[in-house]
Amino acid sequence: MKAAVYRSFSGPIKIEDVPHPTAPASGVVIKVMATGVCRSDWHGWKGHDSDIIDHGLPFVPGHEVSGIIVEVGNDVTKFQLGDRVAVPFILSCGQCSMCSAHNRPTICEKQEQPGFSMYGSYAEYLALPRADRNLSIIPDSVSFIEAAALGCRFTTAFRAVVQQGGVASHTTVAIFGCGGLGLSCVMIAAAYGAKQIIAIDVSDLALEKAKEVGATDVVNAKTKDAREKVAELTKGMGADVTIDAAGFKATCEDAIHCTRRGGRIIQVGLPIGDQNPIVPMGMIAGKELEIVGSHGCDASDMPKILSLVESGKLDPKKLIEREVTLEQGAKALMDMDFGSPIGMVMITQFTDAPQSKY
Repeated sequence: MKAAVYRSFSGPIKIEDVPHPTAPASGVVIKVMATGVCRSDWHGWKGHDSDIIDHGLPFVPGHEVSGIIVEVGNDVTKFQLGDRVAVPFILSCGQCSMCSAHNRPTICEKQEQPGFSMYGSYAEYLALPRADRNLSIIPDSVSFIEAAALGCRFTTAFRAVVQQGGVASHTTVAIFGCGGLGLSCVMIAAAYGAKQIIAIDVSDLALEKAKEVGATDVVNAKTKDAREKVAELTKGMGADVTIDAAGFKATCEDAIHCTRRGGRIIQVGLPIGDQNPIVPMGMIAGKELEIVGSHGCDASDMPKILSLVESGKLDPKKLIEREVTLEQGAKALMDMDFGSPIGMVMITQFTDAPQSKY
């Protein structure tokens, strides 16, 4: 089968013939119908991810994926050939202490992640373990491209905004960073009827998109003081919930300083490098602020998110910038050296014949 392969970190990603995968006893093989080009894949390709380093090269990226089951392992009971399935990027084990004793599968001690701990979805076919626990059937009215868009950005945003942040109709939320994850946070907050959604970024184009998909207010932190502007927009109170969806030193620090007394800061953007934020612990204590981490999403919540799409409350297509071939997707990943697109790039053509248009 064809797959996009890199043999050195930051080296060329080329389309190669690789062996067809086989289904593990607990898993399935899917024909990949759509897979997203995500900044996290770029980090992996650059050598920033320890799971890929531990796995070793060569490697196939890709973790936002949907497809059709073409092979079923002997121990699988919930799925059959031909099922259309959505895939979360965290495949939890269900047996470690985090899964079994604490019901925290997003921090499973033995989690598998396509595109990080195992070969990913920039390929015609993908083997997935632990199918019964982690996969979800895609409703007939939801497309492959919509389901693939949920696999990382929207599911991660759902946990950050709804589960960790507790955002609801009475909430004022400030979201720092309007890349793919931040824009997904805006859309999830809007889907849950947040009273005020303030989007902060340094790109006017990103802020225009944030406004388009649900932000009530936008702040360009390059031209305005984000802390002063959020205070102004919230009548001096600060936001009930702030979300750092970027992972930079400045966005983390601004999120903390823009949170109201007794409010909550959600750290969902993953930092890289050695520039650590300055966390004012005196203020954290004095204002009884909560700093809460958020990572991925529990696979059991995927049906809830699919139902948001099915009902029309969430429209992932608003973030789809273009569909591309496997070769074009590999180039789009490498081109992230020069910046990220505002919307999502989706690989939907793996051979000479196209297989999806929404």
